[in-house]
Amino acid sequence: MVLALPLLLLGLTAAAQDRVVSGKVKDAKDGQPIAGASVLVKGTSIGTQTIADGSFQIKVPATAKALVISYVGFTQQEVAIAGDEVSVSLVSASTSLSDVVVVAYGTRKKTDLTGSVVAVSAKDFQKGNIASSEQLLQGKVAGLQVTSGGGSAGGGSKIRIRGGASLNASNDPLIVIDGVPVESNGIAGSANLLNTINPNDIESMSVLKDASATALYGSRASNGVIIITTKKGVKGKVKYNFNTQAAVGTVANMVDVLTADQIRAIITEDAAATGLNTYKNLLGSANTDWQKQIYQSAPAFDNNISASGSLGKNLPFRLSLGYLNQDGVLKTNNFDRLTSALNLSPKFFDDHLSVNINVKASKTSNRFANEGAIGSAVSFDPTQPVFADNKFGGYYEWLQTDGKPIDLSTRNPLGLLYLRHNTSSVNRVIGNVQLDYKMHFLPDLHVLVNVGIDNASGEGNDNTDSISATNYKTAGRFQYYEQKKKNTLADVSLFYNKDLKEINSKIDVLVGHSYQDFLTEVSNYAAFGQDGKEIDGTAPSFATDKPRYRLESYFTRLNFTVQNKYLLTASLRSDASSKFSKENRVGYFPAFAAAWKLKEEFFKTSSFVNDLKLRLGWGITGQQDGIGYYSYLPRYSQSNATAQYQFGDAFYYYLRPEGYDASIKWETTTTTNIGLDFAFLNNRITGSFDVYEKRTEDLLSEVPVAPGANFVNKITTNVGNMKVRGFEFTLNTVPVRNEDFSWDLGFNVSYNKSEITNLLKNQDPNFKGIDVSGIGGGTGNTIGIHAVGYAPYTFNVFKQVYDKTTGKPIEGLYEDLNRDGIINNDDRYYYKKPAPDFLIGFNTQVTYKQFSVGVAAHGYLGNYIYNNYNSSNGVLRAIKNPINFIGNASTNYLETGFDNNRYLSDYYIENASFFRLDNINLGYNVGRVFKDKASMRLAASIQNVFVITKYKGLDPENASDSGVDGNIYPRPRTFSFGVNLDF
Repeated sequence: MVLALPLLLLGLTAAAQDRVVSGKVKDAKDGQPIAGASVLVKGTSIGTQTIADGSFQIKVPATAKALVISYVGFTQQEVAIAGDEVSVSLVSASTSLSDVVVVAYGTRKKTDLTGSVVAVSAKDFQKGNIASSEQLLQGKVAGLQVTSGGGSAGGGSKIRIRGGASLNASNDPLIVIDGVPVESNGIAGSANLLNTINPNDIESMSVLKDASATALYGSRASNGVIIITTKKGVKGKVKYNFNTQAAVGTVANMVDVLTADQIRAIITEDAAATGLNTYKNLLGSANTDWQKQIYQSAPAFDNNISASGSLGKNLPFRLSLGYLNQDGVLKTNNFDRLTSALNLSPKFFDDHLSVNINVKASKTSNRFANEGAIGSAVSFDPTQPVFADNKFGGYYEWLQTDGKPIDLSTRNPLGLLYLRHNTSSVNRVIGNVQLDYKMHFLPDLHVLVNVGIDNASGEGNDNTDSISATNYKTAGRFQYYEQKKKNTLADVSLFYNKDLKEINSKIDVLVGHSYQDFLTEVSNYAAFGQDGKEIDGTAPSFATDKPRYRLESYFTRLNFTVQNKYLLTASLRSDASSKFSKENRVGYFPAFAAAWKLKEEFFKTSSFVNDLKLRLGWGITGQQDGIGYYSYLPRYSQSNATAQYQFGDAFYYYLRPEGYDASIKWETTTTTNIGLDFAFLNNRITGSFDVYEKRTEDLLSEVPVAPGANFVNKITTNVGNMKVRGFEFTLNTVPVRNEDFSWDLGFNVSYNKSEITNLLKNQDPNFKGIDVSGIGGGTGNTIGIHAVGYAPYTFNVFKQVYDKTTGKPIEGLYEDLNRDGIINNDDRYYYKKPAPDFLIGFNTQVTYKQFSVGVAAHGYLGNYIYNNYNSSNGVLRAIKNPINFIGNASTNYLETGFDNNRYLSDYYIENASFFRLDNINLGYNVGRVFKDKASMRLAASIQNVFVITKYKGLDPENASDSGVDGNIYPRPRTFSFGVNLDF
């Protein structure tokens, strides 16, 4: 008893030395409480987690000096224990990332950028059901167009940065994924190669717009660069994230066509007027809405799980798995994706060697719907039923007297969908190993190595059932296709970085060598009928094609910062491409940029001005995408089945010469950019303003060949120049921010004007331009032109004459503009252009306690579209088809009363300016769940909410550079609901 008393007193004394520390953890950006944050006593295993309001209590030993607070998506923070209460504000990892921007071959502090670069982090991505990574940026970056091509599941988008810089070569930006530049074109079996990357794995996307920012990518950078950086592991306890989302897409708008009763009235009235009952006898008694027959509500499910932390003490990792299944709104369309991603980022030798290993693997499966059913649905006679008693799958078809289908008649839309089975599978692996070795004997010098691969393989079967009316002559059509692509990369460079503290300056120099090889292997197969016989004309010339090209490059860059006020950047890249002859193979791409930190010069002590920086950049970039791999070599190709020599009763293929230009070389674009970055009122107001000019020379253009040439009538060569001018303005504000309420508001607008300044090597006063923009209808009709002094794809049309009384267009009557008494091509004139003058983007986010609501929108101004659907289907001829069947017509027929197609009338050029509300999203932080083991967030969104426009067609946002709107696949309106769990 005597011994027990001192021991009890000693225990009570020790307990008295322990104390309870309480506190609250908030988001540094908006002041919102963070539930589920980990609070750990430094150097011990004692820990707890914050509850729904961000508060916590923890018993700490008397010897404890600090707490370590961490949460997924935020930078870990260490806080000293100075009393019984602490307050912690965690900085979002995405916020800290926005301060360090990924640029060409490295990173750069945002405040030290000299070029026009915009970084969008995961927190600011477009919300909702996003299947393809480029759609995360829609409306978020000034001067960036992201236009989806329609409503197909997993479909891709057209991407343009500051408009196009080329005429016939590619206008797509270069995409770089974790340091690996990838090809912009697709692969067999995939409608969009970017959909192989899981958007949930992306941490940030940097958009490099001017040449001073892009020139280190040289020959591929004229159209800008998008750098995709995926999420990485961080040291610390392993944390898990699971998110799931369910969505359903619905058809928001359908094409306006005539009803069955309207068709019957038109046919009956015409029969009474002509006394002919030919078409009246063909009328049915049904009332079929064919568009409702082919479309469906399209469900989608997206599930992702990831683990991030450290394996042991020195191996940060992140591992993720994702599965997406998405139906298209067109029946039989489905997209299925399984993805995985692994990142390892250990350091060795006292952190002198940094290793970054990235591997992303995906398997996508598609069932492509026969999109011909869309055109058929708006053209098929609504007086006919869906089904009929025949041998063509039981679907109603237009038949001849012998029971066979009318060859040129419209096919049953449901038959097109259900009697064709077009499936594919695409596997892709993108991986690279990046080494950064900081020399032990000279820590300022780094050796950088980046070795990577991008392997993709696609295969599929495109089979049409033997009972389908489309291939009844061959008893169906069955074809297998296969393609493989291999992209290998090897970069080695030296990087020297030195702080010159004695003069408050710093310098860094990069010198490197890059080698990249692109190999494509295409396996060619003939098509067969159900009887196993090869279908005529489908036999391949070669069983396998293996086109290949290589790039070898040397590059250097110098950054010099003087007194933290004056920033200088200079770079040079030398590219050699196997696409050009030895004489023209090497191109040199220099760039210079300077920036002046006006904040440090004039407002250093100002609390109102947080940042003010003037930028000036100049550089030359190149272009080689979009042309053939062997355009400089004379080549011969085998003729097809319709072009053979006959000797006796036998027919023989022959070789014919292809067009080529032995002296073809780089297309080059020189860009000048002046920009101003600003931030005021404790960064509550931030933004930038840029003015730029791009001049492209030696355009890779397809030009006519003089009659009598030994080969094709057009070749791709270097001819002509183009000029692009514009400005961009971005403004982000935080009107309100306090503990419970915050409001973010962002806006961007850009202006872009393109003009062709030359198209000929030798000037010809009679040369009007190059006809472009082929249209559906007629034979060889074009509606656009490349002409000097005008924007690319300017419309070339007849000037329509209107009835002064009714205001309706008079069929076939156009103005004789040259007053020669004859209406011919000389009377066509240049009228409007497809590219918009202005792009606008808008986003806002309001947060109140645990609730949030956000809105995002974008729009175009000054863009025009050729309504190819109305020009083809808005006439009586579309109803009374001359080959003796009935079709349907656009309601535009009721406005014009045209009997026949008038494809080249300016009547069909329509103002397509629009404003689209892209997304409304709602969120709620539930807080801790599952017995305090996880934190939960709920989210819901609506995409493609509404569009305001004067355009009469289905959708004013056209994915074609030419502005020809023949795409009547509706973009879906999508409703989604998701759950996010961190544990």
